[in-house]
Amino acid sequence: MGCKEKSTHSNSPLEELKLGNQRFLTGSPIHPHETLERIRALKKGQHPIGVIVSCSDSRVPPELIFDQGLGDIFSVRTAGNVIGDYELGSIEYAVEHLGCKLILVLGHQDCGAVKAYLQDTTSHYRFDHIKHLVDYIAKEEEERELDHPTLAKAVEANMLHGVHLLSQSEPILKSALQKKQIAIVGALYDIGIGKVEFSH
Repeated sequence: MGCKEKSTHSNSPLEELKLGNQRFLTGSPIHPHETLERIRALKKGQHPIGVIVSCSDSRVPPELIFDQGLGDIFSVRTAGNVIGDYELGSIEYAVEHLGCKLILVLGHQDCGAVKAYLQDTTSHYRFDHIKHLVDYIAKEEEERELDHPTLAKAVEANMLHGVHLLSQSEPILKSALQKKQIAIVGALYDIGIGKVEFSH
């Protein structure tokens, strides 16, 4: 007999993520939706509770820090959680075709991509693709508005840039947000203790 699935989806998507991180933070995860039954059910289709745009950093796996399982999160990950056309297309797909009502932009403490931007390491990355990431962050209005940026402030500004960009993205996300069909939220993850602080 297979194990009975533990569902965590009786609350709103944002509340589910908050509760999941609290379980993770306190060392009491329930590891939902990790059974063979779940795999078989997902073969019929996926219905994730939300989109999480996060950094590729190996210390920031969304399914673990929010205590979610197979099919629960539509995850979009890039270094520095930067968002370009491919990422936007993925997010739009999740909203339009999978019915996701929540988009969470998750920055994290000690982000290497943001740190590279602050250290002005363009000379090191002059000819490789990492420079594109650094240049992207350098062009963010939220970063340029910081007078004396610390790493913590720059990480937060980078996360807020993602929220603002998605909120103004046309033709799909801006319209859906205005109609209150979706919510776009920012958050910061502390890699030292495992806690997620939500911006609102």
